[in-house]
Amino acid sequence: MKVVIIGQQDFGKSALEAFLKRGDTVAAVFCAPEKAGGKPDPLKTAALEAGLAVHQFPSLKSPEAEAAMRALDADIGIMAYVLQFAPQSFVNIPRLGTIQYHPSLLPLYRGPSSINWPIIRGDTRTGLTIFRPTDGLDEGPVILQKTCEIGPDETIGEVYFNKLYPMGVAAMVEAADLVVGGRHVETVQDESRATYEGWCREAEARINWANHVDQVYNLIRGCNPAPGAWTTVNGRKLQIFEARRHPYRRFGDTVGKVGEVTEVTADSFKVGCQGGRIEVLRVKPDEGRKCGAGEFAAAGGVAAGAFLGT
Repeated sequence: MKVVIIGQQDFGKSALEAFLKRGDTVAAVFCAPEKAGGKPDPLKTAALEAGLAVHQFPSLKSPEAEAAMRALDADIGIMAYVLQFAPQSFVNIPRLGTIQYHPSLLPLYRGPSSINWPIIRGDTRTGLTIFRPTDGLDEGPVILQKTCEIGPDETIGEVYFNKLYPMGVAAMVEAADLVVGGRHVETVQDESRATYEGWCREAEARINWANHVDQVYNLIRGCNPAPGAWTTVNGRKLQIFEARRHPYRRFGDTVGKVGEVTEVTADSFKVGCQGGRIEVLRVKPDEGRKCGAGEFAAAGGVAAGAFLGT
């Protein structure tokens, strides 16, 4: 088949490599322009090394982008991690249209941080969807879905890189074969089940120690490695990347107050919250490097009796 890859970064690169490895013809690659002074996009680099044409239009809505796509005479477009808006006038140009990857089980978790939120909310299952892009955000008909479990201690990094990333690359190839072979079924999304979640950024990643221990723990793992859950120590920001959850099991187990550092060891420190304590294992202080929580504490960063979030 003759495909066009529209994407960015490592996921776009992996999708490109998957189609090239099979012997498919890649007519060209579209990727967003790099920011001034930024590193070359990995997808762009891989495409150029393979001798492919690369298009970097500031907008895929432009007449120039549409003309470039039209000139390729491709069978199908493959959207692999695309942050640019791609209008119908662009994605419908390939002979069999375009398919897109989204790392959630649509119509659940539409939006840009669809991997973070299921973990933060305590879900035990997530997945990916290959669908037809429309002008609505993640609203197009579904072609293929794959599910995976979210382990009770898994982070966003583990769920994405160990599961959704490799599954997603394989699913894009599988869905393309279904479409080109005329064997696919398009299922309209059930709008009554649809949910939209915005970005999970700094504001959303702030820890509220008054929340239940499960909520705090899920936020930490749902933001590891990015954007990094955080709190404050003496008014300075402290990101927390690795932790353990220690729920209270019975009446009388309560130790310390909400947000209080109750115990410091060579490897960690524990913080009180509703229903238990969080054992902090790895941190990054404001304007500092990542380090073990015990190392941070030993350097005077925090001591038993201190309160976080103040």
